[in-house]
Amino acid sequence: MDAGLLVQYLIIAVAVLVSAWVVLKKQAPGTVRRLRGALALALLKPGRAAWLQALGRKIAPPATGGGGACSGCDSCGPTPPKQH
Repeated sequence: MDAGLLVQYLIIAVAVLVSAWVVLKKQAPGTVRRLRGALALALLKPGRAAWLQALGRKIAPPATGGGGACSGCDSCGPTPPKQH
């Protein structure tokens, strides 16, 4: 395989993965949060290398304050009154 063709395939693969991640974050924020939490917990187990634990802390989802009836996407809240 030609090196130029391999670079093109790698660029396309990265673009597809980034696009899929953006769509998943937009359409299923609760699922993304659970996936990030599960991956972070796996990386933060005792006995893991320090760099793996640091990576786990970095990808861990931020803590939510409420825990209301929704899945925790943090997009709801008080809406400002409408101005007429």
